[in-house]
Amino acid sequence: MEKENKERNIKWHKPRITKNERRTQNRHKSTLIWITGLSASGKSTIAVELEHRLHKDNVRTFVLDGDNIRHGLNKDLGFSAEDRKENLRRVGEVAKLLVDAGILTIAAFISPYTVDREAIRALFDPEENEFIEVYLRCDLSVCEIRDPKGLYKKARAGEIPLFTGISDPYEAPEAPEIIIESGSQSLNECVDKIICHLREKAII
Repeated sequence: MEKENKERNIKWHKPRITKNERRTQNRHKSTLIWITGLSASGKSTIAVELEHRLHKDNVRTFVLDGDNIRHGLNKDLGFSAEDRKENLRRVGEVAKLLVDAGILTIAAFISPYTVDREAIRALFDPEENEFIEVYLRCDLSVCEIRDPKGLYKKARAGEIPLFTGISDPYEAPEAPEIIIESGSQSLNECVDKIICHLREKAII
């Protein structure tokens, strides 16, 4: 009953400024670049460098980072499958608002489950290339050697339950728009590949 009352008492207010008008003003399209991969595969590093490069070219950007989001918007969530799903659902909705605002949005999240990534993809217009999935393919052994936060070591010691790649699965994308071999390619090569795709699709 409460849900029914809520649905009756809210309505969508249509803005006077359209997404396309915002894009025209920005002189580039807006899209969500969703970077997925194991912990320590390079997601945040690539996202930050990509934003830096795009900003220098006068592209309006914003990065949604997995750790940063959990400091504020999602600080009430843990790492169970249910909480991870809600974590990504909220991020997807925020990203949609940013894309509607004409901002090229970069999201860096492990996002291990296919169903969650596809739920976010469904929020965006495929004909406008509004969702670009970037899979960082990096061997687990390389990620463990990097291990900048010492998480793999803790997971191997049993201190972190449900850790992706160790005690919890990572479902690699079957048909991502971009695959990057982040275990062997340089940072510039990784970023160049994404920028090249954005230019090919006339997003920037």
